[in-house]
Amino acid sequence: MGNFLFSVNATMPVFFVMMLGVLFRRIGLIDEAFASGMNRFVFKIALPVSLFTQLCDVDFREVWDTGYVVFCFGITLLSVLVAVALSFVFRDKEVRGEFVQGSFRSSASLLGMTYIENIYGEATLGSLMMLGCVPLYNVMAVLVLSLMRPGSEGVDRKRLKAALKGIVTNPIIWGILLGFAWGMIGITLPNMVMKTTGYIGRLASPMGLLAMGAQLNFHSLGEKLPPVFLGTFMKLIGFTALFIPHAVFLGFRGEKLLAVLIMLGSASTVAGYIMAKNMGHEGTVSAGCVVLSTLLSSLTLTIWIWILRFQGLI
Repeated sequence: MGNFLFSVNATMPVFFVMMLGVLFRRIGLIDEAFASGMNRFVFKIALPVSLFTQLCDVDFREVWDTGYVVFCFGITLLSVLVAVALSFVFRDKEVRGEFVQGSFRSSASLLGMTYIENIYGEATLGSLMMLGCVPLYNVMAVLVLSLMRPGSEGVDRKRLKAALKGIVTNPIIWGILLGFAWGMIGITLPNMVMKTTGYIGRLASPMGLLAMGAQLNFHSLGEKLPPVFLGTFMKLIGFTALFIPHAVFLGFRGEKLLAVLIMLGSASTVAGYIMAKNMGHEGTVSAGCVVLSTLLSSLTLTIWIWILRFQGLI
């Protein structure tokens, strides 16, 4: 019961803030221009700063585990490939890119670290998980959303070049790389700087959620339920059932195994919706995956945690 209450307390506020975005749009406090502006600010400033602050003070030399980072990277890549293969079951090509991203991209850096800290009191090894998967999340998201853009046919050199440019200039990737580099250097930022970046970083989640709620199109969502349902199933159940046994077989236990579970089975990240909107996609499938996976993750994660605890693995 305690695990369930914790999961509900961690996930339901995300849903409530999204619904406030819907309400604020209905009563005229947020319009389309304001919501789009919030999306751009979160994508270019708040989210990169948030990721930087989470990584910049981690002592990676002390906790480094090459095999663990490679494992997180490898199963993330395999998840992307499986999601791409599954996307071809949908005749509507415009939903494929968002379906792929909604299936594999977790909210590991937002909700996930909270779960780890609640159980173990700290999330140091969770930072290694983030290093193995979050940069790849963003690189693959840029590639998928660029190469599977609505109205595009095939892959040509121009679109591939644009996708690679998108990776190099992606502010979220830069936030991760700079945070890791700063953590490796080991220089502590002045307290006033950490507080300032902390304030800005904490804007990412609430602003992104409000903007998503304000831009959520329920009519379009009703027309695109199949990719939303399948994407949510793969996000919360499919990839976890596929890869957690491999993590157990390789000997990962405790915080490391919990971090893998969070990486595979936590809700789809708000950042996926923000990136989809900023890269020319409608955003309906992305928003649907975030809403549905957020609602259901309190139940599914509780079940996964109970199973692993019952087996004495975490």
